[in-house]
Amino acid sequence: MELEFFSQSPAATLALGKKIGGRLPAGSVLALTGELGCGKTLFTRGLSAGLDVPLRLVNSPTFVLVNEYPGRLPVFHLDLYRIGSEADGVELGITDYLQRAEAGAMIIEWAEKIWPLLPPDLLKVEFEIISSRRRRLVFSSAGQKFDGLLKVIKQS
Repeated sequence: MELEFFSQSPAATLALGKKIGGRLPAGSVLALTGELGCGKTLFTRGLSAGLDVPLRLVNSPTFVLVNEYPGRLPVFHLDLYRIGSEADGVELGITDYLQRAEAGAMIIEWAEKIWPLLPPDLLKVEFEIISSRRRRLVFSSAGQKFDGLLKVIKQS
């Protein structure tokens, strides 16, 4: 299933993330893609807020690669901007984090760098910059885990 959403502002992107985060089940993997500055970390902040993680805790783990946040579910926030390849992801222990995320939620920025390592049942979110404040987000679910979530989001 696929859903397209146009965000008119950073606040709308944050609010959409919060709405989705509030409905995420344990074992969720979200694969975020898009160019630098397109809103991936802002959306992650919203997702985390929806999972009852205080906003002040959520920041980009670009230099440490992974941040863990306590919330309704444990949140594993990966930023893979600095890795070069899937092999780098394996070396850094991404597969271990994927196993740990079965009880929580994993949000991966720059997920395209490790596609082959990701589980088949995930929610992909592609970001596109339309203007300085406007973004296009395309949600697509691989597998059926997120189809219901996307239907709820589409109707609200």
